[in-house]
Amino acid sequence: MKQSTIIAPSILSADFARLGRDVTEVLEAGADWVHFDVMDNHYVPNLTIGAMVCKALRKHGIEAPIDVHLMVEPVDELVVQFAQAGASLISFHPEASRHVDRTIQLIRELGCRPGLALNPSTPLGQLHWTLEKLDMVLLMSVNPGFGGQSFIPHVLEKVQKVREMIDASGRDIRLQVDGGVKIDNIAKSAGAGADTFVAGSAIFGSQDYRDTISRMKANAATA
Repeated sequence: MKQSTIIAPSILSADFARLGRDVTEVLEAGADWVHFDVMDNHYVPNLTIGAMVCKALRKHGIEAPIDVHLMVEPVDELVVQFAQAGASLISFHPEASRHVDRTIQLIRELGCRPGLALNPSTPLGQLHWTLEKLDMVLLMSVNPGFGGQSFIPHVLEKVQKVREMIDASGRDIRLQVDGGVKIDNIAKSAGAGADTFVAGSAIFGSQDYRDTISRMKANAATA
């Protein structure tokens, strides 16, 4: 059974010259979480932000859950850094960890909620052995590395299959979709079973954060 809808704006699309204010405004406009896209120019061909940005937002007064997506290899050292900086949830890619179970355990031991992130072409086999230990499954609906990409349609089938797996487990595991999520397509992901949505340019690039987020939530609720 799906949980309540969560909208997690990706700060990759925010204005970094005024990041604290941008994040405050988007939360005041109805966003639920703050999403970090952490890229290392190694696992993915881009370089973004480190744990000091997470720490700075906490110091700025951001109290909302910070949802960290690690697109880095190796992962464990950055898990520690982000946990210490104030992360709430930390997701990573199984290909980037030599010992997936150990990384999941590390995230939980550090007081964060663990998630596993799967790329559009990554098979779901990993979840057969890890789902019972996770608090979230993150399905990438674009290939990771850059913001502003278009949603890959076949990911909807993966969303449906993961929803079935989560429901069969009987556990409250969030199902997150990340990549190309917009007002006019969020209902398809919600209808397939997703309950948590990352949106970057669709929110931070809009003229009215509150209107965009409320329309996203309304469209997701009708699915």
